[in-house]
Amino acid sequence: MVAKRKREAAPDGDRADSKAAAKKPKASTPAAPAKTPRPTAVTKLDTNSPVTIQIIAGSYDRVLHGVTVTVNPAIVPAKTPAQKKKPAPKEDAPKQTVTFADTFLFNAHNSAIRCLALSPPSAPAPGQSQKVLLATGSTDERINIYNLSAHPPSARAADDQQALSSLAPRPILENPKNRELGTLLHHAANITRLAFPNRSKLLSAAEDSTVAVTRSRDWTLLHSFKCPVPKAYGRPSGDTAALGTAPAGVNDFAVHPSNKIMISVSKGERCMRLWNLETGKKSRVLNFERVVLGEVGEGRHSTGEARRIVWGSSRDGEDEFAVAFERDVLVFGMDCLPRCRVMGEEVGVKTKVHEICYVRVGQNKDGERDDEEAVLVVSTEDGRLLFFSTAAEDLAEPPKDKTLPIAKLVGQLGGKEAGVAGRIKDFMVLPVEDEEEENGTRSFFIVTAGSDGRIRLWQVGAGELLGQTRPGKQHTQAGDLLGVYETQNRITCLEAFVMITRPAGAEESEYEFESDESEDRDEE
Repeated sequence: MVAKRKREAAPDGDRADSKAAAKKPKASTPAAPAKTPRPTAVTKLDTNSPVTIQIIAGSYDRVLHGVTVTVNPAIVPAKTPAQKKKPAPKEDAPKQTVTFADTFLFNAHNSAIRCLALSPPSAPAPGQSQKVLLATGSTDERINIYNLSAHPPSARAADDQQALSSLAPRPILENPKNRELGTLLHHAANITRLAFPNRSKLLSAAEDSTVAVTRSRDWTLLHSFKCPVPKAYGRPSGDTAALGTAPAGVNDFAVHPSNKIMISVSKGERCMRLWNLETGKKSRVLNFERVVLGEVGEGRHSTGEARRIVWGSSRDGEDEFAVAFERDVLVFGMDCLPRCRVMGEEVGVKTKVHEICYVRVGQNKDGERDDEEAVLVVSTEDGRLLFFSTAAEDLAEPPKDKTLPIAKLVGQLGGKEAGVAGRIKDFMVLPVEDEEEENGTRSFFIVTAGSDGRIRLWQVGAGELLGQTRPGKQHTQAGDLLGVYETQNRITCLEAFVMITRPAGAEESEYEFESDESEDRDEE
């Protein structure tokens, strides 16, 4: 039944691809991915019930570590009429409790794990459990594919593993539905980036200067975007190339939410490349101006290459994209002209940038939802998450001898004030809302991790960020630390998702697990 459901769920574009592949051995144009939702999709939850989050962490030590964290709702004591009139201060509010448990822990690759990617969950069906695809990339040139359950382990599975947990130093909550599907070997160098723009396609980038498009239905390679290898000029800086050669490979790529265009940035290049996903061809090359590179700290003797790139939007709803360099971030409009940079004087001492993403705050306004409110989140070497507003009215005038305005810092999370001194190598922002409220207040679970091996879970209210973007507001420490988990591994990459409540009648069993395996073999 699983193989049949996969064929029924495949979009028409996939069938067209298979027919075209039969006629033409060389596939010159990949299928356009299906329409995907905007970034940071919101999960509806019952705030009076426990929330389970699945966290997956890769490490320098080749270990793939799966952890579930259960957030139990705070118990609110009954209030007298006099207490109801006076709002309680934040420090007196009841605290939520969290429980961590290991779900899997093994050596997934032969060398360091560089990147992870999660697909959207499979479509819900009566009596059937939903699944999520996990892809892991490493410096061993391999991409491993796993199938993860989108639901927390059943109560019966938890009872069966109580004896095992009693013998282990930490709780264990293994899910029998999590299993490995196979390995992809179509890259010839270290894997640098993975992404599922939707459940039917996997995009992967590597240091062989290619971005590959793979169909997840049968894991067929549909197309490879080939980026040029830069020429060597003298001895290269860094340890990514041998003597007499130049650093090469794709650092990162970003797919527009329309799934029609993609932007990539590569090693040794002071430019961005735009690709047409509908035709599979290069659209144009955008060079970084020398003056702009100088303002973001990429001077004459720096590489000038971009490290990360992500699509998003500002408060007024206009699409934009952010490009991260070693110590600063540039924000571009849809006209591909730089609008601002983010690491201004408010940040303090400039520090190395690791990851960036856009988050839609979506705060209520006069009883109506406004999902256009967005902030740019940046993780740094000194253990902070910085939240910036890139709206035009929040941009500060550039300093003397500078040309680019500076985005407004509206809040920060972590840092020395919160006891986080090590770098935040990667993070995930998980927006949630109360399912009982039509326009409920949005909040965020934020998972951070770094080379110190600690996974931290934070909770931040949308009002803590959005309310501070108004004129006259100063940024403050945002969010509450809910819990810390020690993995004892040097974490390099992180993924997480809020697990879906198990539907009635969709209990996992040993027979169901074996049935899935046999049907997958039949499909092959």
